[in-house]
Amino acid sequence: MSRFDGYVLRQLLVLFLFFLLVLVGVLWISRSVSLFDKLIGGGQSGLVFLEFTALSLPTLMRTVMPMAAFGAAVYATNRLNRDSELTVMLATGSSPARLGRPVFFFGLAAALMMSVLTTYLRPASIHQLELRQVEVSRDLTAQLLNEGSFMHPADGVTFYIGTLATDGTLNDVFLSDRRDPDNTITYTAARAFLVRDEARINLVMVQGMALRFDAQSNKLSTTVFEDFSYDISALAAGRDTLANNIRGVPTIDLVRPANRARIIREDGYSSGQITEELHERLAWIFICIATPLVGYATLMLGGFSRFGLWPQVLGAFAILLVLEALRGFATPMVVDRPQMWWLLYLPSLAGLALAMLFLRMAGRPLRLLVGGDRTSV
Repeated sequence: MSRFDGYVLRQLLVLFLFFLLVLVGVLWISRSVSLFDKLIGGGQSGLVFLEFTALSLPTLMRTVMPMAAFGAAVYATNRLNRDSELTVMLATGSSPARLGRPVFFFGLAAALMMSVLTTYLRPASIHQLELRQVEVSRDLTAQLLNEGSFMHPADGVTFYIGTLATDGTLNDVFLSDRRDPDNTITYTAARAFLVRDEARINLVMVQGMALRFDAQSNKLSTTVFEDFSYDISALAAGRDTLANNIRGVPTIDLVRPANRARIIREDGYSSGQITEELHERLAWIFICIATPLVGYATLMLGGFSRFGLWPQVLGAFAILLVLEALRGFATPMVVDRPQMWWLLYLPSLAGLALAMLFLRMAGRPLRLLVGGDRTSV
């Protein structure tokens, strides 16, 4: 590797890390706001919120890494052209294809990072996130211990605590159970306690009243009680089953025929879904090579202009959108027809083909015969 290659490669890596940090940060903030309200508002601690956001980072990084690689290549090429460094190198006899060698090495480095991310880190993080979501959904105690706000631990159930004492006493409790539309029950109590009995969780209310409304007879009955036990563990029914998300299945299980058959039999996924998931993970690797080369090659088509290379930048961005549209078009087709898995690699192949074409055009400008003279355009 020449000194120029190393110089350009260092710039590309620094810019890549910068764009990756910015894009991941923007997406992380936009997603963490709703996640923060859901978890903290549900009585979970800040550590649970940090754990959930950390487990979502591999998915965010996979999403923005091709764009970060594309942005690094475009920005670095534009700056090298603006500082006349590319002009000097071209004047010494180096071809655009030769000058694109560090961009290709950079694409390989990005692809290596993407391979670790998409084949191992992201599936593992999704699987762990699914496990933690089930554990959090089972933690009714944390959900209910949230004073001063109306909570909905289940559909048709509303729970409210006025204040929460340091000894665990719940003061000014309100509980509305509307799961049976024909028989609505509302409980109010001055105090209440959460009592665990092996796998059951009981809400023991003291000095309260129960209002029962019978919709068929349109009658309201009132019952005053000194203490009453309400089983809230039933609210967690259906939360203790974990559906095996195909996005969290290890890549090796998607490759082995025996494991593929087990996934189809036990989890209900089709052969097309498994094939699409496997080849999508691999296709993300190659797209990290294609996007920076497309950005670099498109900018090399531009000649001198007082407006700079902005037309080429916009053209490169348009090509990136087309490649993304091709990927979205191929995904449902592979699910329906697993034998067409090669369509998932079409965006990468199209990007590489365009990059080679543009570099050839940049190295050998078209020539028109004007009055017998060969004039470059």
